[in-house]
Amino acid sequence: MTESINALSEALKNASVFDLEQQRFIGAPIYPHHWPGFVYTLHRHHVDVPGQARTSASGTVTMQEHSGTHIDALCHQALEMEMYGGIKVNSSNQTPRGFLDLGVETIEPIIRPAVLLDVARSKGVARLPKGYLITRQDLEDAAESQGIAIMKGSCVLIRTGWGATFSDTDDYLSAAGISADGALWLAEQGPFLCGADNVAFDYPDNVDIELGSLPCHVVLIIQNGIYIVENLLLEELAAAECWEFTFVCLPLKMQGVTGSPVRPLAIKTN
Repeated sequence: MTESINALSEALKNASVFDLEQQRFIGAPIYPHHWPGFVYTLHRHHVDVPGQARTSASGTVTMQEHSGTHIDALCHQALEMEMYGGIKVNSSNQTPRGFLDLGVETIEPIIRPAVLLDVARSKGVARLPKGYLITRQDLEDAAESQGIAIMKGSCVLIRTGWGATFSDTDDYLSAAGISADGALWLAEQGPFLCGADNVAFDYPDNVDIELGSLPCHVVLIIQNGIYIVENLLLEELAAAECWEFTFVCLPLKMQGVTGSPVRPLAIKTN
């Protein structure tokens, strides 16, 4: 055990670590159904008390699970009242206090090999056009241009370039997203998780003829049990041309909850 710890410490000593979480703040972009997103109020204030040197402050966070950088649990989506694995949604597992099946607490700590597909870079732009739907061909082209092969069970992050606009709520909500065709290609690669630097992985207004609204959620979560992470910050990772790395993501163990805020990291060892 000591040898293993020493080897890990040595490997990480000169590693590059990229923080992939967007900052959380009041008024941050949020998918409309999850408004208001993030709210913080200072409950206990520092107050000058005679004879007491130490003071204390603390606050209250009110936050939707699906605000900011977060992961979707498999109970988050259903098709014709059926979740991943053929689990029917009914009163026995959908309770006022959350889900008894497929809640976010069932997601294991994620420490897996990962790749970044920089679709914006592949197309020679800083960011893709508003509302652009990333296709199967776009993903294949990005992978080919970067010399990337996707391993089964790995994590695939997709850069649209829109993560750089996160401070501009209206602009960010019009970001490009992945098409149904793109999601089907991703599912064929057998990843554990997919993520993107936009608000919903999908383009929110896209309605597929066969799959309906949010088709990527249908293909990835419901049909294939592939987790989705949204609102990633991928600019520094892309600028470093770090295409392959270890992805670390630790969802909170909140029982029965449909998603969790996360602070994912990309670690590149030399």
